[in-house]
Amino acid sequence: MAGGWSKQGSGIPLADRVRAGSPGTPSPVPDPEETCPARHCWVADAVDRHGAKRPGLLVEWRPGVTSWEGRVVYAARLRPDGWLLVEEWVPAALLTPA
Repeated sequence: MAGGWSKQGSGIPLADRVRAGSPGTPSPVPDPEETCPARHCWVADAVDRHGAKRPGLLVEWRPGVTSWEGRVVYAARLRPDGWLLVEEWVPAALLTPA
């Protein structure tokens, strides 16, 4: 029987059969230049002071005076007619992984 039902295959599932060196071949070790440091997070005590946690994007860490701080980007309601994008350093205690 033709097709993939015989036992004559290589034992590798069809989904994993990729020609070595082709663009779809996963690298065994991630390239540090291609690894994005950004992470999704929740920002407490946002600058708009509405009391709701805002979804944000953590892009960088730095040591602060007393603890670590994260540079985050998130949307906040700073005007009655719309939302604005905010970028600020926030204490790590106010950030939660998403």
